[in-house]
Amino acid sequence: MNYVAGVDRRQNIAIIGAGLAGLACATQLAAQGHHITLYDKARGPGGRMSTRRFATPCGDAVADHGAQYFTARDADFQSEVANWAAHNVVARWPDIADDVWIGTPSMNAIIRHLAAPFDVQWNCRAEALVRHADGWTISGLPDCTVYDTVILAIPSEQAITFLAQHDFDMARTAMRARFQPCWTVLLAFEERLATDQSILRDHGPIGWAAREADKPGRSGINGAMDCWVIQASASWSATHLEEDAETVAADLQAALAEALGIALPPPIAHSTHRWRYAMSSGLGEAALWNPELGLGVCGDWMLGPRIECAWLSGRALANQIIENSALAAA
Repeated sequence: MNYVAGVDRRQNIAIIGAGLAGLACATQLAAQGHHITLYDKARGPGGRMSTRRFATPCGDAVADHGAQYFTARDADFQSEVANWAAHNVVARWPDIADDVWIGTPSMNAIIRHLAAPFDVQWNCRAEALVRHADGWTISGLPDCTVYDTVILAIPSEQAITFLAQHDFDMARTAMRARFQPCWTVLLAFEERLATDQSILRDHGPIGWAAREADKPGRSGINGAMDCWVIQASASWSATHLEEDAETVAADLQAALAEALGIALPPPIAHSTHRWRYAMSSGLGEAALWNPELGLGVCGDWMLGPRIECAWLSGRALANQIIENSALAAA
């Protein structure tokens, strides 16, 4: 098979990365009749919109440990969010602002909803792209399917490895991406803390902290436990990037106690994660597309750090592919 064959027909398309950008791209392409397979190295839906389940003596605790909320400013994205709301996978969070939304009952509910119609292969780590006369194969996967088009919907530092072998101009663009890190700590307490505060911003090393139970749609999700997510500021995270996780957890727990103005009981469990590539400043391009090779790239790092940017990037790449397909058939 060859993508630029001069006819408009259904393609067999592989998307590496089943986060929001990859799924937005997949949704648009599938609507045009293309066959889509998505691969992701994670064990399940989420990416940077992930929700973590971690064990405690009182049972499993659940908390968002990636993106905490999102806004919708673009008209097309607003329509998409309205559709998510109709399916009860998002709700407004007026405590933050009138235009703020959150996934329900967790942030990864959005990814689960978008992934449901597709053949998503989780826990699959692509190792390299191999170009053949009739298309692409992807080494490291459990099959040798030949694809007309491959789309990389993964962070730039991962995309560079694939792009450098096939399109150095795209690889060079990906090399320009810059990220800010973020240390995130989830704390579970046996009972609700003695404070009415539920949201903290910009307090010492804390960039953001929130009580999980007080988010929309989260009441009772952790029973009587009180779970908090703490995300360190970008500057603090960068300074302490190579610190060990236990020290970071202790430091951010102490910062939470100071910010709330109370003595915290010992948490019954905690989970710590270092996001090395949490926030991108964006490159000002929606997506990258090479129609001769049938190779494309999308992701929030193309446009900016917001969830909306990931969706817009994936949709933009799909539209480029669809437009190119129509031109080839003309």
